[in-house]
Amino acid sequence: MKHASEAPLSSVFAAHRWRLVGSVVLFSVTMVAGTALLGLSGGFLTASALAGLAGLGGSFNFFSPSAGIRALTMVRIVSRYFEKLVGHDATLRIARDLRVWFFARALPLAPGKLGNTRTGELLARLMGDIAEVDGLFVRAIGPLLAMGVVTVAALLAAWLVYWPAALLLLLLALVIGLWVPLLAVRGGNRGEGERAQRRASLRTLAFEGLEGAADLLAQQAQGRWIVQVDEAARKVAGSDRRRRRHLLTAQLLHGLCASAGLVAIIAIALDGHAAHGLAPALAAALVFMTVALLELWAGAGLAWQSLVAGKVAAARLQAIVEQAPAVSDPSRPQPLRDAGPMTGLSLHGVRFAWPGQARPVLDGLDLSLAPGQRIAIGGDSGSGKSTLSLLILRQADPQAGQLLWNGQDLRELALAQWHQQLAWMPQGAPVFAGTLAENLRLGDAGADDARLWEVLERVRLADWARATGGLQQWLGENGATVSGGQARRLALARALLRPGPLVLLDEPTEGLDVDTANALLADLPAALGGRSLLMITHDALPAGVVDVQYRLQGGRLQRQ
Repeated sequence: MKHASEAPLSSVFAAHRWRLVGSVVLFSVTMVAGTALLGLSGGFLTASALAGLAGLGGSFNFFSPSAGIRALTMVRIVSRYFEKLVGHDATLRIARDLRVWFFARALPLAPGKLGNTRTGELLARLMGDIAEVDGLFVRAIGPLLAMGVVTVAALLAAWLVYWPAALLLLLLALVIGLWVPLLAVRGGNRGEGERAQRRASLRTLAFEGLEGAADLLAQQAQGRWIVQVDEAARKVAGSDRRRRRHLLTAQLLHGLCASAGLVAIIAIALDGHAAHGLAPALAAALVFMTVALLELWAGAGLAWQSLVAGKVAAARLQAIVEQAPAVSDPSRPQPLRDAGPMTGLSLHGVRFAWPGQARPVLDGLDLSLAPGQRIAIGGDSGSGKSTLSLLILRQADPQAGQLLWNGQDLRELALAQWHQQLAWMPQGAPVFAGTLAENLRLGDAGADDARLWEVLERVRLADWARATGGLQQWLGENGATVSGGQARRLALARALLRPGPLVLLDEPTEGLDVDTANALLADLPAALGGRSLLMITHDALPAGVVDVQYRLQGGRLQRQ
């Protein structure tokens, strides 16, 4: 089986195919039992009434039909229970695997290919679209398949009883079960696509408004934002109203056609009894079976709408994840070489320009970083510092030049191989809602408590951790319960837990006051434990933090 980062969307459903098949079978059994129950009950009641009126109660077979009714009732109850159990179990498993699949496919696209997609839009895909897709089988495909099974079974039964009734049921199935629902979803792909996009826009606005609530308040811009949200909400409501109108129109047509069909089946049943000797009980059973089918077909419109919405949502998810990643593994990754004469990281003649820009950000850049050496790279905003870190992380590849590790081109290695050599602290390293231990173990999932306390000591957070609840203390969303300096030290501790020999720090003192930043930097050489350091920073550094400082200017490095 393909890895989740390569597998298509259909593989998520294929992995649970037996649960889905079982759900459809149970759904079909429930519907068949319900339809047969109503038909048998109607025929039994009619026969009982006629037997009583004719004074033939003593010769009337009461036990066989009543036993059939009890059996069908029990079958319907049991199959209904297990259909819900199996169907919802499959849906929950699919919901879990869809999110894993989406993350596995989307994460390699960050930041290059996802950089142009707003975070709120991604959130809408993750929440709204996946919610439409994960219930696709239970809400749409399963019911439609089961309806088809029940309809075929009912047509066969009606044909055996009285073939004109079967022809009428076939006509009703085509009109009520197919034509009317398809009329309800006409233009469905376009309408559902517009609805999904409007819902995504509303979620995006709400998300970005909450994220930037402090800035909106400071700029007194809450009113303008609320107006935008209200307008987006009105558009969503308009799309939902149109969707409901289509469904209500279909229900009206269903009611009219069902009424006409019921009158017609009664006429056919009466004619069959009068002209062809059709038994009254069988004639009544045909009428009651038709009532059950009409009720069953009433759900076809909603199922078709769910099917169209799920298809549109699946296409939106595919549009995100089917983008080609900026960097991919070689077809035959080479094993990582041992350190030889050319050890450490080296860049030779690196040239890189972002797509659509003629002017390169880096142009002929050279750099050598020996084992255990500490280097800092500064420069003005926009000079290419962050671009350089992206190239070292292999989130993009240069158009010219080479990046070598121990003399080996990084493009020969699998991304996972290279990333195992790195301990990275990004510029905006977040603190997640969770315990201190959970945040730290993002750097090394297998680290025991002793290792966590060791790294906390190295970044001078151990005393604070002991005083505030230890490793199990709760850290709020985005580090709401810690100071800025503590959050940066925590991010550094997380990076140091990585066993890679090369530590890459991107603006480690961003947002810190001078005293806090200097205290963090002063502790850095000891915290590294002899590992190499490449630090991207625009701040002045205290003496002794690094061995060499460079300035990035004009796409090249100048030694300070």
